[in-house]
Amino acid sequence: MTVKIINNSGHSLPNYETIASAGMDIRANISEPITLEPLGRAIIKTGLFIELPIGYEAQVRPRSGLAAKKGITVLNSPGTIDADYRGEIGVILVNLSNETFVVENGERIAQIIVAKHERAQWQQVEELSDTARGAGGFGSTGVK
Repeated sequence: MTVKIINNSGHSLPNYETIASAGMDIRANISEPITLEPLGRAIIKTGLFIELPIGYEAQVRPRSGLAAKKGITVLNSPGTIDADYRGEIGVILVNLSNETFVVENGERIAQIIVAKHERAQWQQVEELSDTARGAGGFGSTGVK
């Protein structure tokens, strides 16, 4: 599958680091560093614009290393980029650590995953089929 992309960032295009990688790192495209105080958040621009085929989405997800080492994550994870969106990709970063974090131009801030999706059609009914789990929710399938 081919995705059209405009790269106004001056950085290389996102790419897969290994043959089995699902995500591609995306970089900050900012004119000056952005400081994220503890619990602070900011939309970080990337300089990337994409045109996805209908039936696909791009998901913006945290980078595990940045999250584990610095406490920086994507606030609305995963962020969804729809096939009809043509604006610049922005990443909502949040600092969940107790230390100030500075985002630098060109820094790898998130990863992007392109995925196929289905469109659901609702069928309104009066009953749903029974299952062993039933209405058991949060934590109901874990060890007791």
